[in-house]
Order: sequence, then structure tokens, then C-alpha cells
Amino acid sequence: MAPSAMTRWTAALSDAQPVSFWLDDPGRPRAEPALTGTEQCDLLVVGGGYSGLWTALIAKERDPAREVVLVEGREVGWAASGRNGGFCAASLTHGLDNGLSRWPDEIGTLEKLGARNLDAIEEAVARYSIDCDFERTGEIDVATEPYQAEELTAWHGEMRRQGLASGTELLDTDAVRAQVDSPAFLAGIWDRDGVAMLHPAKLAWGLKRACRSLGVRIYEHTPALSLTQRGAGMGVRTPYGRIFARQVALGTNVFPSLVKRVRSYTVPVYDYALMTEPLTDEQLASIGWKNRQGLGDGANQFHYFRLSADNRILWGGYDAIYPYGGRVRAEYDHRPETYAKLAGHFFRYFPQLEGVRFSHAWGGAIDTCTRFSAFFGTAHGGRVAYAAGYTGLGVGATRFGADVMLDLLAGDRTERTDLEMVRKKPLPFPPEPFAWAGISLTKWSLARADEQDGRRNIWLRTMDRLGLGFDS
Repeated sequence: MAPSAMTRWTAALSDAQPVSFWLDDPGRPRAEPALTGTEQCDLLVVGGGYSGLWTALIAKERDPAREVVLVEGREVGWAASGRNGGFCAASLTHGLDNGLSRWPDEIGTLEKLGARNLDAIEEAVARYSIDCDFERTGEIDVATEPYQAEELTAWHGEMRRQGLASGTELLDTDAVRAQVDSPAFLAGIWDRDGVAMLHPAKLAWGLKRACRSLGVRIYEHTPALSLTQRGAGMGVRTPYGRIFARQVALGTNVFPSLVKRVRSYTVPVYDYALMTEPLTDEQLASIGWKNRQGLGDGANQFHYFRLSADNRILWGGYDAIYPYGGRVRAEYDHRPETYAKLAGHFFRYFPQLEGVRFSHAWGGAIDTCTRFSAFFGTAHGGRVAYAAGYTGLGVGATRFGADVMLDLLAGDRTERTDLEMVRKKPLPFPPEPFAWAGISLTKWSLARADEQDGRRNIWLRTMDRLGLGFDS
């Protein structure tokens, strides 16, 4: 990369605000007061992201008489639910490829349940009048290297053979560039119906309002500090009070679980994103994108990108940073060297947009597990349920996870709880320094694979055989 080009591209970051674009909104709702004193309820939900919000909402929909309390350590939607790219996918398995490789015998059921779950999200957005810029545009997986184009063609053929290609379209170079005009794009698969774009923070805020409308009692700035069994129920201690609940659902995801044995199943991986200023009509015309799909490229170190309602481009991904020891800290939320790298990549993909500036740059932690899709379980004799490990695809799948947690707490055998995906857990991560060494070697190997036409070295092939399958 020529130094002059890098200077021009990084100059586009000079006014970028170090905060999530989605959360930088004057319409952000005021926080609810913290809990003081003692509360009692039938169901306590810990965590005010999508996982907790959907659980509280569906619990009241299932039984309006159930007393539900939700506590959030800061404010609803402040973490991953307000920082993500706003891709709301039907897939429950972090993509069809991952699901087919791990659960081939039940992939048809998983795909059906995922489609039903996305439909239910769209229905809830309409029913509760949640203004979150919901657009069922679909997503295009694009190839930016010849080997990726060959892989996409082969993969679409496999999807057809498996009877899983409905609603998808294979795009050659001309067809994909007719959708979004980048000189980097060589081919694509367009999933026309399986992904929606939305404003992630507004979805969280709308779910909060919907929960309150059904009678859920919400306390913000109320971290849950400990979880103990109390008679036939559970007790949770908070800074200024206590809560006694018959049952508890944990939606804490990347943060340390109150069920300590669950902690080894996830590690935090930091992801970063940029948001441009709004494009002019001329700039938007120069790249097409009339159908407003989400996009992601086919590399191991991949980018994801989409249009906002006011025609900004969100550009994220590529670097995935694991902090030694797996600690979640605010100091990791910003990484200027990654922002500079992302800016350079953006203008290589869209050279016709040179001169566009970035208004926001931010990052945050994702709860990653070794199978890249959520896992579930119970503790304390079935009084506590948890779901975690969404690995960056939780905007849609957390609603399914909420249903699973409520099924488990009810002791119900359902189509969801019968799934192998629900009954079995991923492999846990090893302790340090082995986790750091393994993740670092994996990142290096994935970068090498991208440089060598996708060829996976012996480390990645070993991970594949072990069912860890590290890829995008």
C-alpha cells in the first residue's frame, strides 16, 4: 500500500466519534432506576441485551400472570446488542455450512426453526410497533478471490443437492456487480429471504418498551453479583438489594456467568466497525446497492457491510482480537490500528467512494464458543437456565435461545429441546496460557490460508477433525 494512499484513507477517520453509531442517538431512552431493597418474582432475567429482553417478553406472552423482573448491570442494549452490525439472520447455527457440518441429521429442522424464528421477530416488531428500520433484504456472500468464487459455486451446488438452496441465487461477476458495484467482487450467493437488516439499538430499546408494556419490572444499573439457592427458589444479590425468584434465566453472554462451570465454554473476542457519513445520491449511484442487502466476503478474516436507513455504510470485521486471560475491559473497545486497517480495506473495495469520511468507529466483545453457535443448559436443579456462545450472530438467534431457556425452565420436551444442538455442549476452552497460544496460532493460520488460496495448514485441519472448525 502506497504511503500516500494510507495517509488519505486514514485521514477519513479524523472526525470519527469513538462510540457506536447506533447508541449515539438523541432518542435513546432514559434508564430505569436501580433496584434498592428486596424484590420477589416468579422469573428473574439477568441481562438487558437481546437474550434477556426476548426471554422476559416471551415469558409474559406465554403466561401474562407470571411476575417477571429483569436486571441489567448498565443500560439496556449498551453492549453487544447496541454495537453489532444489525444483521438479523434466520440461521441458528452461524450459517448453513457450520450447521450442516455439525448437525447434518437435524439441519432441516434447524433451518425450519430458524426461518420460523425470523418470521416471529418480524411479527413482534410489527405487533409492538418497534421502529428499528427492519428491512427483509437478504444477504449476499461475495467472493473476492478466484478460489472463493469456485468455492461458492461448489457450495451452492451442495446446497441444491441437500435441498437447502430455496430462496438463494448464485451470482456471477456481472450479476453480483449489478447488485453492488465493487471491483473486488467476483461472484456471490444471495440469500433473498433469510436475513433482515435493522437498527440494533432501536430493536433493544423497542423490546424494553414492549416488556414494560406487558408488566415486566426492569431495573438498570443493577448488576447481579451472586446467585445462590434459597429453599425452593433462587436468591440474587445486587449492590443495593436482593431478589428472590422461583426461576432464573441468564442472558449475560460475554460477561462471566453466575454459573461458574459455564465460564470455560466462552471467550471474548473483540470486533470493530466503522460507519461512514451519509452518502450523497451521486455516491450511492456510483455503487448501486439498490436492493440494500447485507454483504459479507468469503475470507477467513472477513468483512461485513451494509447500508443504514440514512444511507451510511457500516464496515466491520476482519480483525478478531482475543485479550490474554479472556478479560472484558472497556480499554479494549477501541483499537486505532484496526480502524486504520479497515479504512484502507474499505477504499480498496469501493475506490469510487474515496473522499467519504467516517463518522463513528467502535468495537466490543463477542461471546465466542468452539462451535460458533449458541449452547444451552440448566443449573441448580433446573431452577436456572442459560444460553450463551452466539459468536456474533445473536441478533436473531437470541430469540430462539429465549424460547429454549423457557422450555428448559418449564421442563417441557419440545422440538427445540430435542435438538442435539440443545442437548449437547461445545468443547470448553483450555486454561491460559493454552487458550492464548491456541487462539493465536489459529488466527495466524487463518491469515495464512487467506494468502494461500484458502489452503488450510495442518493445525486448521486438525481443528476441523476435532469439530472445532475455525473459519469465518
